[in-house]
Amino acid sequence: MCGINGFNFKDETYMSLMNKSIKHRGPDDTGVFASNKWTLGNNRLAVIDLSARGHQPMKTEDGRFVIALNGEIYNFKEIRTELSKKGHTFFSDTDTEVVLRAYQEWGVDCLTRLNGMFAFAILDTHTEEVFLVRDRIGIKPLYYYHKDEKFIFSSEVKSIFVHDIPQVINKDALNVYFRMLYVPAPMTMWNDIYKLLPGHYALLKGGQMQVKQYWSIEDSSLIQDKEYLKSEISRLLHESVEMQTISDRSVGVFLSGGIDSTIIAGIMSSLSSQVKTFSVGFEKTPESEKYNNDLYVARRTASYFGTDHHEYILTAKDIEKSLEETVYFMDEPISNHIQTVNLLLSRAVSDHATVVLGGDGADELFGGYERYYYNNLIDLFQRIPPSVRGNAVTRFGFDMFGKRSAFNRLNSESGVGRYLDFFAQKEDLICSFLRPEYNDIGLLEKIFDRLYFKNVSNRDFTHQMMRVDIQSWLPDESLVRSDKMSMAASIEQRVPFLDHRLVELADRIPTRYKIGAKGLSVSSVGSGYKGKIILKEAMSEYLPQFVLDQPKWGWFSPAAKWVRGDLNSYVKEVLSPSYCKGTEGIFDFGALNQIFEDHVSGKKYALNTIWSVLTFQLWYKKFMESN
Repeated sequence: MCGINGFNFKDETYMSLMNKSIKHRGPDDTGVFASNKWTLGNNRLAVIDLSARGHQPMKTEDGRFVIALNGEIYNFKEIRTELSKKGHTFFSDTDTEVVLRAYQEWGVDCLTRLNGMFAFAILDTHTEEVFLVRDRIGIKPLYYYHKDEKFIFSSEVKSIFVHDIPQVINKDALNVYFRMLYVPAPMTMWNDIYKLLPGHYALLKGGQMQVKQYWSIEDSSLIQDKEYLKSEISRLLHESVEMQTISDRSVGVFLSGGIDSTIIAGIMSSLSSQVKTFSVGFEKTPESEKYNNDLYVARRTASYFGTDHHEYILTAKDIEKSLEETVYFMDEPISNHIQTVNLLLSRAVSDHATVVLGGDGADELFGGYERYYYNNLIDLFQRIPPSVRGNAVTRFGFDMFGKRSAFNRLNSESGVGRYLDFFAQKEDLICSFLRPEYNDIGLLEKIFDRLYFKNVSNRDFTHQMMRVDIQSWLPDESLVRSDKMSMAASIEQRVPFLDHRLVELADRIPTRYKIGAKGLSVSSVGSGYKGKIILKEAMSEYLPQFVLDQPKWGWFSPAAKWVRGDLNSYVKEVLSPSYCKGTEGIFDFGALNQIFEDHVSGKKYALNTIWSVLTFQLWYKKFMESN
């Protein structure tokens, strides 16, 4: 695991500054390589082959090819064996050298052989061409600046800003951010700075760039044999976890009360009698006690598997002290109140492990979110004649069970509008505080329609929702949060559920095997939800009943309570117009104050809106007003 940097001119001094700015991604070693027209840099977190032979940028003996790699190739030993048979010799035991030799042997086609999480650059010093790649799912981030034939890339945006380039807000990205709480690729919050899309590579020569897609989830026939699917899920997960525990440094598990991390901890426990698990909770108060449900279940799970378990308890003051740091390490404004919890947990874990496995991706692959259930329910209800669907009895039933919003979606057509209706923040609330020049109401739907709904799957719409989440929410919010917060603490988080083979298999599983309900009646709405059915069945040997009995909870913090209490004065200060002058033209602070007061008084819950503006204010002051 590392941080990589590069640009299309020769300047070792600038590269040293870029490396320094993301030292946290690789504290064990740093390196610079310069050709006539390119400069590459790397900070190394040594995980495989801890010796100096793993130094990067790494070059072939003849000096022609040079690589800077961030990530891990889990099947590098198998590829190394294949390359050895072809006459390649190796001077290190690293996966980095395997990628370098694989490119030397197969060129671009080497990507089809790699199983892992990665972003890397390979320079051909003979042609001065750079091959720049991001992994299939987008587990590892990769940003670039491209304007006027100048090209700069990095694992983090802050490194790009070592160079004297304009920092101008992308108005479209700002518009989308407050509606989605993140910015979908290829956009970033800045003009002329982009994310390389997952499953894509770029060929760079001079100031010219050619981008190509090398992997995507393709429509294939659904697999109806449920027993075969369960067997394959189990096989691939076992293989993935076993491969991802390969490390020359200590390995642990982020353990919550959910089934995903429980499965990973269970598989690891079957491979080793010395598994370290790590959980986080919150200072016990009457208001926050329900947020410790995960902590208590994780404690029982650790005892069940006999792991070496570590718990960390956080307070509102811990969060307040680290919020600005969180925003700095995230680079882009991404609004999620759990981010600082991620950061503080990662820092605590770094005393015990350098590599940690997490359960990211299982919900998107196997239908774990309730929005999938409700969408599936809508499709089922739309088979009922409209006269029955809209009658007063049905409406009353939804009202009685607190699911009026689900009833209101019953007649919505499948497509981008319904997707955003489930996911996006409420338009009336956004329009109340965002200035008109940043408030293009139709823009979000246009962007998502172009990026994710242009080629609609021929499957049911619930399947399409999961696929869009894998393309957008997962890499641009969830995975980048996991990467940035773990790397800020110089630890490597791996995600076994996102082995691309498992992703491809999950896409071929019928929705009915993933999502179910106890009958189809109004009274069952919400109460009988079952998600990830086939995953639970396939991995039942690792799921104790007390974990299965837990309702779908998600990973939350008492942030809404904190805003009303311990964080009240701090949040109010950051949300004031005097905090940073540059946002006066973006927000109506009178409207924001009203939203804040309504939340504090309990009149109207608005945590997402408050946290999104809080994050943006902190981000703007750090990245746009400070240098």
